[in-house]
Amino acid sequence: MKQFFAFDIGGTSIKWGIVTQQGRILSKGAFKTAKKREEILGDMATVVIEAQQTYTLSGVGISAPGIVRQDGYMITGGAIDEFFEFALASSFQKIVHLPVRVENDANAAALAEHWLGNAQGISNYICVVLGTGVGGGIVCNGDIYRGAHGMAGEFGWNITRDYDRANKLEDYSLNWSASVVNGLVKRYNDSMQQIDPDWSDEEDARVVLTRGFANDPIAAPVVNEFLESIAIMLLNLFAQFDPTVILIGGGISANHEFMAHLQAKVTEFISRHHSLNGIRDIALGYVAPTKLRNDSGLIGAVYPLVRSVLVTEK
Repeated sequence: MKQFFAFDIGGTSIKWGIVTQQGRILSKGAFKTAKKREEILGDMATVVIEAQQTYTLSGVGISAPGIVRQDGYMITGGAIDEFFEFALASSFQKIVHLPVRVENDANAAALAEHWLGNAQGISNYICVVLGTGVGGGIVCNGDIYRGAHGMAGEFGWNITRDYDRANKLEDYSLNWSASVVNGLVKRYNDSMQQIDPDWSDEEDARVVLTRGFANDPIAAPVVNEFLESIAIMLLNLFAQFDPTVILIGGGISANHEFMAHLQAKVTEFISRHHSLNGIRDIALGYVAPTKLRNDSGLIGAVYPLVRSVLVTEK
């Protein structure tokens, strides 16, 4: 049984795990994301070398934010500025002397769901990840759709609201209306600060959701706008890609009340869309949460390596 080392790189922390070719996580942990590129790679190399004292590793899979080419070159790096225009795969391979594959974090989540999650046996689906921003993995006919430059799935850049011609267009994008951190939480805190200049920011999205669902006069409209932004995005994705299912990922997808309200909002909006409503019972996909949640990045990161091993062994 082959074993792989997996990294799930985030702006504040880097999760790691030892994953078997069956997708079972044998061990996992996390450490703080350093500021400098050399420090990040050094910290990653340290845990790989330590793991090699116990495990025989066949490769390293990395899930990372940003636009990632298939050769593991980072065009952008999300919240990690040091990863912009950086050959992450080849650079880390020179350090650890193991095969290294790098995948965009949303694509990794989509691959994990196809392997062991709620997209098993499904060839056409989308995985939307709600977090600091809004990302996505698009799977068409069983393969990740990357686009010409690896940029496909940057759903957060879409503009779905009326905009002020004098302001920056990206201020009206889904990254600022449908995301958990920059959308839901920030808008709630902005609203509270208009009432109370001394307001201490609420950082827990669960608190904002709970208050909104309880009809708190400040939180309720913020939560409703958040749900509407996501629902509009999902309707657009159904029309553009015709997926069997759109999976919702990110920590918020574990909130059953949120998922129930989102399902209700999607159903409402479909009923108000003549064309989509006309085919809802015969040719329209559905919305569901991801299954693997916080482990999806680790599992999806090694899936390309596992797939290449299986092809080699045939």
